[in-house]
Amino acid sequence: MREGFIPAPGGRVFYRIIGQDAIGVPLLALHGGPGIPHDYLEPLEALADERPVVFYDQLGCGESDRPGDLSLYTLPRFVEELAAVRRELGLERVHLLGQSWGCMLAVEYMLVSRPAGVASLVLCGPCLDSRRFAEDQRVHLEHMPEAVREAVLKAEASGDFTAPDYQAAIMEYYRKHVCRLDPWPECLNRAVEKMNPAIYEHMWGPSEFTARGTLRNHGRTEELGAIDAPVLFTCGRLDEARPETAEEYRASIPGAELRIFEDASHEHHLEQTEAFLAAVADFLRRADESVRRS
Repeated sequence: MREGFIPAPGGRVFYRIIGQDAIGVPLLALHGGPGIPHDYLEPLEALADERPVVFYDQLGCGESDRPGDLSLYTLPRFVEELAAVRRELGLERVHLLGQSWGCMLAVEYMLVSRPAGVASLVLCGPCLDSRRFAEDQRVHLEHMPEAVREAVLKAEASGDFTAPDYQAAIMEYYRKHVCRLDPWPECLNRAVEKMNPAIYEHMWGPSEFTARGTLRNHGRTEELGAIDAPVLFTCGRLDEARPETAEEYRASIPGAELRIFEDASHEHHLEQTEAFLAAVADFLRRADESVRRS
């Protein structure tokens, strides 16, 4: 294992490389949030038997610097940060794996920066269009108990998101559509403890189903067809990113694949770890082989 800090726009970011001597094309993981560090992606370390697995905490959360200036936390700056991570770590050829908001970051990077050397994309629980993601939460919310729905509507009407009944409603929702394991894994609890809620609320909002932050109108789904790297989408059957939405995204990219995991939700890499890792490992091997043949 190798870890340390590298310079990026706005401050230093923390990185960790597992299996740095493995011979395969490295996998670079982009965590979700915004503002939730990489710890909950820990199961990906198992892929280091074939290739280096690289994690980093985006600026403002986890072990990275935490500047208080919220104007730093924009999608364009996070794209620049991703480019800096690749440059500083010498990741000339790399697979990108995004989870949730990390998928939005990966797609923005591909469409805006047009980077060379990206061997493939794995997009897990994809949040690619903020309005669509929020709409999916509303669909799920309709199937929650009446008390949960009422608490959410009451908070949104009053603007008070601190009420105990609202906080209880959030946790009931999260335990169905974010992570269904009971108790939550230690790596997920650790990530939540190290998150930066100010960034999350600034960019997204007070909860998954109340998007009112700076990302609230972002989406590039009409441009997905311009991505020319192999793409694997993954989601849980009860994912916040509903399978119907993930299928629409898949259909927008020629040759893209979709894997749906049953009895799983947004953190399906934690709920169905063995099957998830097998699917990702197989996809990465096939992407590597495709590059070798070309």
